[in-house]
Amino acid sequence: MPLIQYACAHCGFWQPWFAGQQPIGCPVCMDVRNALPPDGWDFRTVEDLTGSVTTHWAEAMPGIIGFSCDPAFGLGSTGWLLLRDEGNIAFEGAPFYTPEALDEIARLGGISILAGSHPHGFGALWQLAERFEPTVVIHRDGLRYTKAFRVSWPADDVHQLAPGLTMIATQGHYEGHAVLHDVQDRALFCGDCLKVDLDGEGRPVALSCHKGFHYQIPLSHDEVRRYRAVFAELDFDTVFTPFEHASGVTRAHALGLFDRLLAGPPSTRPFPLETLA
Repeated sequence: MPLIQYACAHCGFWQPWFAGQQPIGCPVCMDVRNALPPDGWDFRTVEDLTGSVTTHWAEAMPGIIGFSCDPAFGLGSTGWLLLRDEGNIAFEGAPFYTPEALDEIARLGGISILAGSHPHGFGALWQLAERFEPTVVIHRDGLRYTKAFRVSWPADDVHQLAPGLTMIATQGHYEGHAVLHDVQDRALFCGDCLKVDLDGEGRPVALSCHKGFHYQIPLSHDEVRRYRAVFAELDFDTVFTPFEHASGVTRAHALGLFDRLLAGPPSTRPFPLETLA
């Protein structure tokens, strides 16, 4: 029986399943860190989304393009495309790519390397893998969530994707969770290590971090210590998550957050940015 790709309408996670049969469940939604869909399972195919979801793209900063969907699908993630002379790199994925979006990526030079932090950021990476046949890099501990696409390079804890672009395992929020440090742009694609609260004008105002966001499950102190050890070695003044782009969030702010969390009981509460640096 042939397989096709199905996306969970609740979280946006894609998985292959038997054509004509809905998947028995979504592995991301069934995880303790995430909420179950309140109205039961609802899985969509590419045909279901075509014509009802539009993919938009915009330059977040020179050489970094964000792809997202309207209306938002699943968790509403953003896929980031880093334009590089030696070959473009995609980190995280939009929930769905229309043919027009895929053609735009092709016009920009395609994708040489495809990577992601963890399942909340994977989106429709499988569409990019099928269209552009890049090297697909995921941390070895995150392979359990990659049924929708083939990983060609399971990464160790430190993996250089390209000159000045290093992927580093933080673990914590998810098994195999990894961040991408961009030396050229002084940027950190931090996955869900950080949750950035933005004001009405898109300016960062607070930071928090979570083991599970929906149920407000905090990280353990040892997990926070690992975050701190990784972030302490990275210089950045802009962060990209699968959901936010925040200029002005620096290493000092992140370390301030981690120090606050280590000074008391585990917590998921946001700390005002002005109190952290």
